[in-house]
Amino acid sequence: MSTGVIIALIVIVVAVVVVAATLTLLSQRPQGGRSLRRRFGPEYDRTVARHDGDARAAERDLAERVKRHGALRRQPLEAAAREEYANRWTAAQERFVDSPQEAVAEADRLLGEVAGKRGFPDGGRYEEQVDALSVHHGHHVHGYRRVHRVAQSGAAENGAGTEEMRKAMIEARALFEELVAPARQDDPRHRTEEAQTPEADSGKPVSGSRSSLPWAFTRRQVKGS
Repeated sequence: MSTGVIIALIVIVVAVVVVAATLTLLSQRPQGGRSLRRRFGPEYDRTVARHDGDARAAERDLAERVKRHGALRRQPLEAAAREEYANRWTAAQERFVDSPQEAVAEADRLLGEVAGKRGFPDGGRYEEQVDALSVHHGHHVHGYRRVHRVAQSGAAENGAGTEEMRKAMIEARALFEELVAPARQDDPRHRTEEAQTPEADSGKPVSGSRSSLPWAFTRRQVKGS
């Protein structure tokens, strides 16, 4: 083999190594702002606000969450378990008519329990659990935060009235429905499509959803509203 051929082969090998290294580095770079905004939805804006408007700091925060929890493998729920959780949520919703505070507390407990069953950190580690949920359910995790805040501090202490608790239950319901959804609805692409539909924004059941939960949760059902 001539010297020229050997040199050419060496150049080719070096070029391949450089390209491979570059691609590896690019794949390990944190997601950009647009990608993070698309993934986290309202959670992106909340995080920016928490960092006093510093988008770069917020994106570092969110990228770190993706790094810690992005590879989390969600565990499936058996049909019987989904039905049990759905019945418990329905009971909590019905209890809201007479005991809003107890209903909100039950919704908070139920979300923590279901998330734990799906493979997220245990509900006893609320902050870690909600961070992990935000990576996979960023469009609805704020409902869990809202219901948890009311449940933990109490309506009287935090000034939450019946209407505030009703809204918290409605927002929390959206996350609950995602967590108990069958496998197809658990696909992030499917959730993104749903989030863009008018039904998803209106609080009505999404077309094609197999959920049997009664969502007619209106102001008229609440005593004292």
